[in-house]
Amino acid sequence: MAGAIKLHAEDVAVAYVNRRSRDLSFAIDGLSLSVAQGEFVSIVGPSGCGKTSLLRGALGLIPLSRGTLTINGNPVTGPGTDRAMVFQQSTLLPWRTVVDNVGYGLELRGVPRAETRKRAKRFTKMVGLSDYNDRYPRELSGGMQQRVNLARALATEAEVLLFDEPFASLDAQTREHMQREVQEIWALSQTTALFVTHDIKEAIYLADRVIVLTARPARVREIFTIDLPRPRGLEVKRSPKFLDCEAAIWTLIEDEASHQLARSQR
Repeated sequence: MAGAIKLHAEDVAVAYVNRRSRDLSFAIDGLSLSVAQGEFVSIVGPSGCGKTSLLRGALGLIPLSRGTLTINGNPVTGPGTDRAMVFQQSTLLPWRTVVDNVGYGLELRGVPRAETRKRAKRFTKMVGLSDYNDRYPRELSGGMQQRVNLARALATEAEVLLFDEPFASLDAQTREHMQREVQEIWALSQTTALFVTHDIKEAIYLADRVIVLTARPARVREIFTIDLPRPRGLEVKRSPKFLDCEAAIWTLIEDEASHQLARSQR
């Protein structure tokens, strides 16, 4: 990993209280990782291991039970303009056009309307939707809605983009198209990115590094550096180096899932 550290988590723990039993349950316990400036890092792990809790902690939506999480060395204590989330669902406002949805975050910050529209149009162009600026979400396909979602996050010019399985609801063909688009857009913006996904191929294809988490409560199990040249065509997913990496990650996740199942049956 090269460059200055943008995001750093040190001995992070996130716990939830069961409303009925009042028992404390840890989603994350003892997690440490760093993401460099301009780096694209994918997070994978067994289902329910705490990946989304990590993103919510980084976004400042939930408090940490222990440890520290910093952006540029500054502790995360709540939501901030230095971070933006791209969610699994597009969460677009149905009564606003594409360009107005993209500029929504800027409006909330008090950016003048003319400047908001100018910046929003720059990012709709970046995601290939210039011809759809005046369309409404209902007039767009699922993949196009997610491109609007991405443009909205990019328009805030946040220093860190957090992705919570943004393509999980898309069909396979659209999903691969969006993966290629995100790679191209990230190369243009060079924004620091933390990308959570269940799709191991997607994680490897997009990332500089893939971090594999343990079963719940999550910690870092292993980190894979993805030594594949950029830009990456989709055909790279069939290369021996890619397939070897995919197999190694699958083995770790299956091992963690087995441990998780065994613990639940005790």
